[in-house]
Amino acid sequence: MKYLIGVDIGTQGTKAALYDENMTLAGTAFCESNLIMSDTGGIWQEADEIYRSVILSIRQLVSESGVSGRCIEGIGIDSQMAGIMGIDRDGEAATYFDSWLDTRCGKYVDFMEKTAGERVTRITGSPVSYAHGPKILWWKNEHPEIYKKVCKFVLPHAYVTGKLAGIKGGDAYMDYTCIQYSGFGDNQAKSWSEELLADFKVEKEKMPQIVSPFEIAGRLKKEAALLCGLKEGTPIVAGAGDTASSIFGAGLFQKGTILDCAGTASVLCSVVDEYKPDINNRTMMMMRSPIDGLWYPLAYISGGGLCLRWLRNLFPGTAYEDLERESKEIEAGSEGLIFVPHFEGRVLPNNPNVKGSFTGLNWRHQRGHMYRAVMEGIAYEYHYYQSVLRQLYPENTFQKMWAIGGGAKSELFLKIKADVMNAEISSFEMGDTALTGIAVIAGMGIGMIKDYEKIIEGNRQLRWKYAAGDDGTDNSERYGRLAERYLQVMESLGSVYKERW
Repeated sequence: MKYLIGVDIGTQGTKAALYDENMTLAGTAFCESNLIMSDTGGIWQEADEIYRSVILSIRQLVSESGVSGRCIEGIGIDSQMAGIMGIDRDGEAATYFDSWLDTRCGKYVDFMEKTAGERVTRITGSPVSYAHGPKILWWKNEHPEIYKKVCKFVLPHAYVTGKLAGIKGGDAYMDYTCIQYSGFGDNQAKSWSEELLADFKVEKEKMPQIVSPFEIAGRLKKEAALLCGLKEGTPIVAGAGDTASSIFGAGLFQKGTILDCAGTASVLCSVVDEYKPDINNRTMMMMRSPIDGLWYPLAYISGGGLCLRWLRNLFPGTAYEDLERESKEIEAGSEGLIFVPHFEGRVLPNNPNVKGSFTGLNWRHQRGHMYRAVMEGIAYEYHYYQSVLRQLYPENTFQKMWAIGGGAKSELFLKIKADVMNAEISSFEMGDTALTGIAVIAGMGIGMIKDYEKIIEGNRQLRWKYAAGDDGTDNSERYGRLAERYLQVMESLGSVYKERW
């Protein structure tokens, strides 16, 4: 039997999974990550720790599965997309990994927006946000001595692949699913924009080559093979961003379907075959699908899923199930309580002045109201994303929705989203779609998998399905009004929080 390994470098840890040639799961492993937060707002991960987590998770996977390392035919690695790190000429880390949650580059977000915001959106496919471009300018201007040492700016999966395969800095890469976060990439051309690089005085030499996720980037060198328990020379594909891998692994191939990736970040996206940058709203970013010619227009709440954990942690010893049970007894709208989930500012459209808040508290409100309001706040934000999708692609209603991730296990959360968006929503039993997606990408890259649609759809089982009003209550009209009020509250709060305390 032949096997593939998929690795997902996430915010909270690194996961690895082993699949046989039919994409049947044969084992998993996990290595927790250390997310460092400073008093000045910095959020990062040490690069060497990320590399070590990949080694440890693969070694654990192979050891516990009982499968010989010689049976592993290929490896695929995905990682967090909006953060960035620098490597030197030897492919070693020149910086730490500047997390997508880090907002210290805020003044460079403003600078890029004021200098060429519309052109950045048109060329890269994404409005300016706390992603690669502003972060690179932060290194250039705040730490010029470190910036000079950087040979290339890369994502974690390219850094780790380089270390595993012995790729030097000059040959480093970025796969094309991540161009929209770059700030300087021409998304349609899959190349670096001379125009944008010149605008912001960033040397093209510091940008890696742009490649296909399916391209074999390198082969496992001897030292790394021994550490992982695999054979020397095992091919490693270039890989993809974690969200792109997750969407692909979920089987989102039908145009116009929307997908809720309910994880650490709350991501809403669709799949289309036409590139339409969101110049007017600066909300949807155009992410390339691993399949060339398809696009994933998406927006997200940075740390949206963390809001639910934050609230639960305020009540020690309380389980999610306890809070959900209490929330079910509360009517739609949480008796006037509105929650804004943007703890570190709104990302899309960018507004750093918005912060997390509860509005409308009164003596009747209990923790069940608060928990339901958090779910509703995330759904209201999705309602806005849905409206932008309809503006960009008016031929589609975007009312058929799939849900994956931890949040997809909550029937109440799914019902709220369906009612707020007046949509039909389905959740699936499909394991970790990022791991499935990146393993399939590896299989395609080495020629082991031919029909990706058949093999992904064959591993998907419907768990639950609900359409707005199916339970005999029609809350869509009420939620529609509340979604508009949510936007008004957020706009008002922007001026309140503009002054820093």
